[in-house]
Amino acid sequence: MRLGKRLSQKRKDLGMTQTELAEQMHVTRQTVSRWESGAVYPDVTKIAELASLLHVSCDYLLQDEMEQDAGEESVEMPAVSRLLQNTVGKRVKLGFYDDEEDIDLEDTECLVKGFEGNWMQVEITNGKEAVQKLVAVSSILSVQLIDGE
Repeated sequence: MRLGKRLSQKRKDLGMTQTELAEQMHVTRQTVSRWESGAVYPDVTKIAELASLLHVSCDYLLQDEMEQDAGEESVEMPAVSRLLQNTVGKRVKLGFYDDEEDIDLEDTECLVKGFEGNWMQVEITNGKEAVQKLVAVSSILSVQLIDGE
């Protein structure tokens, strides 16, 4: 089940309209509609808020394989969500929590190569040299896709 379908179903299960959810999320009804249709993903900062409002876990919203609510019997899930998995092979700029800032990657474009557990493998090009680095996923505050990707 996809993120948009899960949002829509949980919202309806709670008897909430798109407008009501939009008001609680401080976005427009059209934004909620685009999330539910799968046209766009909610901003990373909105995922936890959505999960809280809909009484589900972030993993439930983001991972296709998970078919159970947070209160039900748990299933083993991969460490990295589908949302982040979609960045593999794309150029991004990473934002970090203040106390977790990575000087090498500050305001720098990098190529996401893959994930190893809770680590993101990125490649930075310094002049003609490409350097690969592992970044703790937990230190990442935001991921900005670079235009043209």
